[in-house]
Amino acid sequence: MASNAEVADITVKWSGQEYKISGLSGDKTVGDLKEAIQKQTGVLTDRQKLLGLKFKGKIPDDDVKLSELKIKPNTKIMMMGSKEDDIKQMSEPIPDHPDVINDFDIEEEEISIENREEYLAKIEKRVRDLKIDMLNEPRMGKKLLVLDVDYTLFDHRSVAESAGELMRPFLHEFLTTAYENYDIVIWSATDMKWIEVKMKELGVSSNPNYKICFMLSSSAMISIHTPKYGVIEVKPLGVIWGRFEQWSAKNTVMFDDIRRNFIMNPQSGLKIRPFREAHFSRDKDRELIRLARYLRAIASVDDFTTLNHRKWEKFRPKRKHREDALDALDDEPPSSPRSETG
Repeated sequence: MASNAEVADITVKWSGQEYKISGLSGDKTVGDLKEAIQKQTGVLTDRQKLLGLKFKGKIPDDDVKLSELKIKPNTKIMMMGSKEDDIKQMSEPIPDHPDVINDFDIEEEEISIENREEYLAKIEKRVRDLKIDMLNEPRMGKKLLVLDVDYTLFDHRSVAESAGELMRPFLHEFLTTAYENYDIVIWSATDMKWIEVKMKELGVSSNPNYKICFMLSSSAMISIHTPKYGVIEVKPLGVIWGRFEQWSAKNTVMFDDIRRNFIMNPQSGLKIRPFREAHFSRDKDRELIRLARYLRAIASVDDFTTLNHRKWEKFRPKRKHREDALDALDDEPPSSPRSETG
C-alpha cells in the first residue's frame, strides 16, 4: 500500500500508448492523479474513466487518497476517455477509404509451418505448463468457437467515454446465438489483466444469455519463424486441443482479424473484417450478424475440415427457422452503446 510520503509509479494505458505518472505522494487523491494524467494526455479529468484502480470493491471516487489504494510497484491501469478535439471530430463524417490491411501474405508458408517439429514441441510444452482458469465447464457435444478481441470484438485504438462505444455492433446477440451450438473461448494477444478488464467493461463476463468457457492471453501463444517475415507470435489451437480431447480441427473454428495468428491451423481460422473507427463504422457494421448466421449453418457439419472458411460469405445452407431472427437483426440499426452493455 502506498505511504503518505510517496506512491508507487503508475503507468496509464490509453489509445495504444503508455504514460508514466510518478511523483504523487500518498496524501494526494484520485482527482490529483487525473490532473496529472490530463497534463500528459490532454483528456480532461471529468472525461476520464480509470480501469484497474479499486477501493472497497469499486472504482474509487476522486476524493479517495492514493494511500488508501493498494497500489503495487509499477502498477498499470487503463483509461477510457477522449480529448475535446477528438469528440468534435467524432461527429464529423470521414471520406471513404479502402480498408487498411494488417496482415501478412503468408498463404504459401502455411503448410510448411504448421507441421514443423520444433513448433509442435513448443505446443506440447504449452499444453503441459499453461494454467487455464476455467470460468465455465465445457458442455457435452458442443463445438468450439475461439475469438480474438482487439479489432474483432472491440476497437481498441479509438478513444471514447466508455468501452461500450468501442464494442462491435451486435456483439451480445452474436455471442448469444453462437452459444447455442458452441462453447466460447476468448484468446487475445495481450495480458490477461487487460482481457478481463475489457470483457467486464463490455458486459461479456456477466451476460446471462451466454457463458465464456475460459480465456487465454499472450502467454498461451508461441513464437515461430517464417522465412519471409522473421519471428512472429501465433495462436496454435493445439494448445487447446491438447488439453480438451473433445475438441479438434473437426469441430473448432477461430475468428481473428489477422490471418497470421492462426498460421499453425490455417484451415480452422476465419479472418474477420477488422472493426476500426468505431464511431463512424458502427452504424453500418453487420459482420457479427452474418457470422452468427454462418456459425448456425455449419453447426450440423460433422467435420469442419471439409469447409473452406475463406469462402464463408458464399456458404448457402438450408434455411432454418431461427435464421429469420438473424435476418431481422441484419436490417436493424445497432443498439446504442448504453443498451448493449447494460
